Amino acid sequence: MAEQENVTGLLSDAYEKLRCVDLRAATDCLERALAIDFEAPEVLWGLKCANFWAERTARIDAMPNPFERGEYAIAQWKSFASFASKLEGDFERALFAFKSYAFAFALAQYEALPQDEKEAHHAELALRVGLCLKGRGDYVGALKSFEAAAREKKDDAEVLAELADVYALQGDERSSKALFREAFYVSAQRVDVELLESGMIRRLASKVAERGYKGAELAEWIPVYGALLGVFTVKRELKAVEVGKLRQSIYQLENEAKEGSEDRASVVPRLINRYFWLIDHYIAAKEGKTKIDEVLLKVRLLDQSVYKQYVA
Repeated sequence: MAEQENVTGLLSDAYEKLRCVDLRAATDCLERALAIDFEAPEVLWGLKCANFWAERTARIDAMPNPFERGEYAIAQWKSFASFASKLEGDFERALFAFKSYAFAFALAQYEALPQDEKEAHHAELALRVGLCLKGRGDYVGALKSFEAAAREKKDDAEVLAELADVYALQGDERSSKALFREAFYVSAQRVDVELLESGMIRRLASKVAERGYKGAELAEWIPVYGALLGVFTVKRELKAVEVGKLRQSIYQLENEAKEGSEDRASVVPRLINRYFWLIDHYIAAKEGKTKIDEVLLKVRLLDQSVYKQYVA
């Protein structure tokens, strides 16, 4: 029992060291725990993860530019999430500790930027700092950073999606749904789905992935199924200039679909999503049923299954 208590204590110490961005000290705690119990599943799991980050940290330290180091650290978190998911065992506390390490490490790189670079790239840096704070569980700080980024990048899909994510994490579901819908409309390709954390969007992405979509296609289908599954339900009325842009976008996408664009797999869901926005506009503007039916017919011609789910 005493040995088990020692292992438990060393694991707790290791996770605290990770949160303080001290990978070497965390690894030392894990190795000491292994010496006590060389079959402890959580210790073995933690050491594999520590080795993953030791290799990546060595590469990061060789990079001269702090911004590049921060970007690489965040990219490696996505690789690590995939790596950890394939390991045997499910150790939530350990996973969060390594997540805290990754994003705290990235944050330190961004904070190391010279002041003139911070000022020159204020909006982009605010977005990155927000990502790091969100990754560490500081949703209040993350929201402030995302809002600062949004003041300069009002129509940026990535910023809108991160705002939506942190609103969801704080329990503001209505604001989250509205902003997620907006972000995926502006540019699904700009939304980094792998960095989104809220249960609502993760479940939606999982349901889309179950249909065989991945990568760029998955991102484009998320707003379509967000509408079909009753997730993206908070809508707004479009301004006249926005309606004009929507129609223009639909016209362009229709031509791309007809011409057999190489990107047709992404064009189709993007076009369907815009049809949904146009239908919502017609409903809000109390347009006649004929116009709505015309758009529904176009949806039906593109994807019979989506049409049936939408009108059901």
